[in-house]
Amino acid sequence: MPDETRSEDAAIVARGLKKTYRGDVVALDGLDLEVPAGMCYGLVGPNGSGKTTTVKIMTTLTTADDGQAVVSGIDVKADPDRVRKMIGVVDQRSTADLTATARENLTLQGRVYGLKGPELKTRVSELLEQFGLSKDAKRLVKGFSGGMTRRLDVALGLVHRPHVLFLDEPSTGLDPEARHALWEEIDRLVQGQRMTILFTTHYLEEAERYGELISIIDSGHVVATGTPDELKSTLQGDALFVELAGAVDPDLVKRSLAGIEDVSDVVVEDRRLRARADVGARAVPRVLSELESAGIQIDSVTVSRSSLDDAYLLYTGRRFAEVDQAGEEAAAAGAGAKRAKKEGGEGR
Repeated sequence: MPDETRSEDAAIVARGLKKTYRGDVVALDGLDLEVPAGMCYGLVGPNGSGKTTTVKIMTTLTTADDGQAVVSGIDVKADPDRVRKMIGVVDQRSTADLTATARENLTLQGRVYGLKGPELKTRVSELLEQFGLSKDAKRLVKGFSGGMTRRLDVALGLVHRPHVLFLDEPSTGLDPEARHALWEEIDRLVQGQRMTILFTTHYLEEAERYGELISIIDSGHVVATGTPDELKSTLQGDALFVELAGAVDPDLVKRSLAGIEDVSDVVVEDRRLRARADVGARAVPRVLSELESAGIQIDSVTVSRSSLDDAYLLYTGRRFAEVDQAGEEAAAAGAGAKRAKKEGGEGR
């Protein structure tokens, strides 16, 4: 049955997706998403926010507890086999066979999708050329750099010419130069073939640069969607960051700045003060004067334009980097517990 709530030009639709893992860990809590066809769409959020679970559901690698997922007009749960033929997937970890060459990897992937003979040979050669791997086609992948391996991963996801490409943290672990080269290839895919791409990332600058539309995901649901400029435009003025010389009473700081009309959203955490100002350069002298009058010493002051980090703070009430670090620590702790449990079992 067609989904009457889906826009006709949407390549990916999620309605009320919910997913809870063992131990009552809520990964998705009613996530809604709609990705227009032919767009490079970013799903941005810290580690543990639900990005990877969303991709796993959309790519048939796991099932939702509740809600609906539709890709290229096909219900993921009702017809997963058809969905798999329509999509390409690039996981966080490389799926390439390290003991095979680049050409062998692509040839095997093509055969899995039913390509053969001259068609397969031509397609493999096209992808090797497109991703700058022709000269290294006969090298074993285990000798590749991280950037080369990642380009091969994307090529593997494109062998069968999918309608939709899913990229889960595609540039994690790459140096800036390799990351830029990878995204140049992805950008060419979007511009040249108008392929629909959904990518997840916890690099805010990556989402801002390459996402035509971005959804900010936090605690398992989407909290805001728009172009990078639209998300930032909700924040008026400039961001002020003040490094204090020592810990102070937050209420004292707020009282000191309360009389400055164009300064708002004052937050104090330990030795850090952040606020918004209509015109940052104009507000700084007054802010410094009021703080010094209150006996509050200052180490440094920074003024910056609105960023996606500021937008994330607006929509979630938390600083992105802090949440991302907490997610990394929780993931590491979970992995350590699993290893300990496994080693304990082996010891017995």
